[in-house]
Amino acid sequence: MTSADGAGGLPADLHRPAYGTATLADVLPGVAAALGTAVPRGDLPADPLDLTAALHGARRVAVLLVDGLGADLVRAHADLAPTLAAMTSPAGDLAAPCPSTTPVSLTTLGTGLPPGSHGVLGFVTEVPGEGRTLNHTQWADDPDPAAWVAQPTVFQRAAADGVAVTAVGPWAYAGSGLTVAAYRGAEYTGAVGPGDLTALVRAALDAGPRALVYGYMAELDLTGHVRGVDSPSWRAQLALVDRVVAQLVDGLPDDAALLVTADHGMLDVPAHTRLDLDDEPDLADGVRLLAGEPRARYVHTEPGAEADVLDRWRGVLGNRAWVVGRDEAVASGIFGRVDDALAARIGDVVALARGSWALITPRLEPGPSRLAAYHGSLTATELAIPLLAARGRALT
Repeated sequence: MTSADGAGGLPADLHRPAYGTATLADVLPGVAAALGTAVPRGDLPADPLDLTAALHGARRVAVLLVDGLGADLVRAHADLAPTLAAMTSPAGDLAAPCPSTTPVSLTTLGTGLPPGSHGVLGFVTEVPGEGRTLNHTQWADDPDPAAWVAQPTVFQRAAADGVAVTAVGPWAYAGSGLTVAAYRGAEYTGAVGPGDLTALVRAALDAGPRALVYGYMAELDLTGHVRGVDSPSWRAQLALVDRVVAQLVDGLPDDAALLVTADHGMLDVPAHTRLDLDDEPDLADGVRLLAGEPRARYVHTEPGAEADVLDRWRGVLGNRAWVVGRDEAVASGIFGRVDDALAARIGDVVALARGSWALITPRLEPGPSRLAAYHGSLTATELAIPLLAARGRALT
């Protein structure tokens, strides 16, 4: 799933996603290959997960991404998710991309490329040259999604090859910038609840002799953020997710397969491992703009202030985060190969939280600073995501 401990200058408790070996970026290219569609990926292999073999004979494939369904969490609660626990794992755990956060992951899945190639490099990033930030979950049409994410999606390539391609997700997300950037090429069908999503995915699998159907469920992640992953609410939500998966498995056409994956894991953050950046005034010196999120911060500095800001952030944060300059972060490989035109979207200083630390700022981000659980960094729990499979009767 990850590189060797300490690789690329990372501390031993943080890990570099093994792009082109076993990450979320490798799922849809492998599915496309199984359906007979080639997806060019530069120097990355076409199907490193060998989904061509795992899905052999399937003419219709559904890929369900459950937001926040970390592999460690699934294993810890197998009693609440018997359907998930009974599914096969054709490639073992995969790794989320960096940062391990939803907009980055969804675009990584959709394009089949690491973040450094597609350009969605954080939950909130600077729009270079404009002195403003872009929250990718609140993105409409500025910047233009087709320009911000210029790489074609796997959905586009499959549709051009005659595959019936559908994306099913929350009705409210239809037409958003992130939806357009990550899923373009697919016909987006808005679902109004889990039962509706199940019915829509089933119907889309019958849309053609070859079909690729993507489904997205958001509720588990939201429950984890608000209530915590060690809460009765989260466990109840996981049981509901398992029921949706059971319905999809039960309704698979004979020549279809279902893959279940996720965008990241999640961990609870107690009060004693929250660093309030607002209480550290020295950290603001030389800072032009703060982006990212509590476990993956991007610090954009005033001209000429990068070295001083880097020293101050390292001094204050200590072992609570891996703090490096942009060039060192890029060289470490955590984003994959970074296109020169996209590098400015990464902060001049990057701070990735270690342990259960969160770098909150209640004045700038009052809502996110109150959450119970977080993700975004490169701990094993945040990175490890499942890839689970079920096959129709003709394929078993």
